[in-house]
Amino acid sequence: MTSARILVVDDTPAIVKLLVDLLSVNGFDVVAASSGTEGLERAAADAPDLVLLDVMMPDLDGFAVCERLKAHAATRDVPVIFITALNEALDKVRAFSTGGVDYLTKPFEPRELLARVSTHLALRRARRELEEQNARLRAEIEAHGRSRAVIGALEDEIRTGHDFREIVGRSPRLVKLLDDLALVAATGSTVLVLGETGTGKELIARAIHDRSPRRERALVKVNCAALPRELVESELFGHEKGAFTGATQQRRGRFELADGGTLFLDEVGELPLEAQAKLLRVLQEQEFERVGGTRALRTDVRVIAATNRDLGSRAAAGEFRADLYYRLNVFPVTVPALRERREDIPLLVGHFLGKAARKLGKSFDGASPAFLERAAAYDWPGNVRELENAVERAAILARGPVLDSLEPFGAMVPVAARAGAQPETPAGSAALADVERAHIERVLGAARWVIEGERGAARVLGLNASTLRGRMRKLGIRKPR
Repeated sequence: MTSARILVVDDTPAIVKLLVDLLSVNGFDVVAASSGTEGLERAAADAPDLVLLDVMMPDLDGFAVCERLKAHAATRDVPVIFITALNEALDKVRAFSTGGVDYLTKPFEPRELLARVSTHLALRRARRELEEQNARLRAEIEAHGRSRAVIGALEDEIRTGHDFREIVGRSPRLVKLLDDLALVAATGSTVLVLGETGTGKELIARAIHDRSPRRERALVKVNCAALPRELVESELFGHEKGAFTGATQQRRGRFELADGGTLFLDEVGELPLEAQAKLLRVLQEQEFERVGGTRALRTDVRVIAATNRDLGSRAAAGEFRADLYYRLNVFPVTVPALRERREDIPLLVGHFLGKAARKLGKSFDGASPAFLERAAAYDWPGNVRELENAVERAAILARGPVLDSLEPFGAMVPVAARAGAQPETPAGSAALADVERAHIERVLGAARWVIEGERGAARVLGLNASTLRGRMRKLGIRKPR
């Protein structure tokens, strides 16, 4: 898109000349404005493809200019990159909250500026192509005489698009969560993602990383519950050759691999206390030593941790370091359970049906009303992951273009089947624990108490094997003798 038009808005003549010269020599059509008011006038008259915007200007500051650009339909989708000497986290948060897509601090590296401009122009072109593709898809569906129910479902899915495109839904609780993610993603703050198993905490971590300034670097994921206790420190911090038996060569740990990027610590509540002390040091001082090493290594890592445990209660009981809990709990976000956002279930069914169709090589028109009614009546203790597995099983069993097999719901207890049809019971209460225990026991029985593997209960429930074993211990589930 070297023929794209770029609007430069800055009240410093030297900066304007630098940007105009740099962009022009690289084939861009550049127009400039020396104030916020003039910038709005040029944006309306010249229809730019991208705006480079200063913040500190005498009449209207950059934040106000960006808000006004986003308030008008003609300029709403024009990407705005802030270029300013302001480098405080709150300024960056405000820039993104007003609608900016990127943030560069002065003095800037010319090659980095060109790379970011090209990237956002390409993203804008891709979005337009996707919108055109969606329009063609709607026209094709109508031309083939598909039912209005199917067309409505597809239009709903298109309308729910947002920056976090992999997170499907439009319920108030989910929208509030995405608003919070948009604010914190632009910062370097530690985020603690809370929620039940299967709610999509890893997806939340990915969304934060992809919307952050670190998105060009690695997102390194660690499942703390899956690490053998004796190897936790080696996995996180690396080890030197000869540090222990079997350490035949030096190994870099996850903190080194994630340097400059993001480290996602899933199930952080399962870390042993010894490793928690070293993790606290990294968070506080940004340095660590490899196992068996004596040299302190520096690291620049943004940490996102996730847990389905109540870390505050565990810290009070001495089972988790209180100082580490407070250090992780800088910006906590809670992913709602699926039963708390039932209005998203039809959209999720459509999303997962599309994935299943591609995986299985089948074509579907949608889900039957009976299937959606049954899905809405179930509490989904395994949350979104369990729903995805149920949709895939129904897709395998379907004999036509409509998802109508209710067999996956055979062992599930609907809300209406509970005694007296009482209101929903909060997670963690005795009634919900009884329902969850009964469901897990039924699935285990059907799987002959095999936990792992393709036919194992963990696969059916949409859980990791280690997570299922943990739930079994908590609920007191034991294999019959």
